[in-house]
Amino acid sequence: MTDASMDRVNRFRAEAASRDLPSEEVEEWIRVARPAVYMAEGGDGPLVARVGGDPLLPHGAPKPSEPFVASVDLAALPPGATSLPLPADGHLLFFSGTDVGGIGGQVSDAVLYVPAGAPTTSSPLEHSWREPYRSRELRTVWHQPSAQMPESFALDRWGDFPEDEQFELADELSDAWAHVGGYRPSWVLQIGGHPVSPQNDPVHYARTPEEAGLGEQDGTAHAEGAGDWALLATWRCGDDVTELDSGVAHWVIRHRDLAARRFDRVHRYVEMA
Repeated sequence: MTDASMDRVNRFRAEAASRDLPSEEVEEWIRVARPAVYMAEGGDGPLVARVGGDPLLPHGAPKPSEPFVASVDLAALPPGATSLPLPADGHLLFFSGTDVGGIGGQVSDAVLYVPAGAPTTSSPLEHSWREPYRSRELRTVWHQPSAQMPESFALDRWGDFPEDEQFELADELSDAWAHVGGYRPSWVLQIGGHPVSPQNDPVHYARTPEEAGLGEQDGTAHAEGAGDWALLATWRCGDDVTELDSGVAHWVIRHRDLAARRFDRVHRYVEMA
């Protein structure tokens, strides 16, 4: 944990104590926070990610079925800035439409990994229903602990049916965490950490046996592996997607699938406020 991140944790402890929040729950809130990388427009740093426009696809690669969102240079991410077993270099390409008709699910071509040095070519994607997203460069990057959403924390901490007081405590912990967060520019892409969602927690949703396509006999094994699911990335659509109000797209994956480079097993979710 960086000095800045440790400082925020210590200020959170002090803020929570000033509100008489239970120290045990304060420490649990800190324990389950996950490191995340955030990227935004502006700045004069190296190019970390590119949003919109046409993707650079490997020669001969099939064109993904949905519009290109972003390409992230993995070598440009701060070392150890996430808890994800990401490749050390190369690029991750993300693809998503804007259909919120369904909650989401597995999409075999929603993420593409392009190894470093692989020959690529600019590949316009023809989708009659959408022009390419606006092209932007992301050169501002920072990393910090990412806390759970209050409802997700309550469900993980106290089971499927927390009491009203427990939901309220989770909200108070979240408010204290936000109070000591400090100013950050409005980010466009997040890698790792916990999701921020206007509706459902995509990591929690991916854990359900129904979403994973498992029957009742597989339920126990699935429950044991529920913690393996993690947020890979979130895109804040912003003004680029006028048909969504505060739209976001999430890509969720199991740690073991990410370590094995099985990006065809990614689950993708699109939501709006």
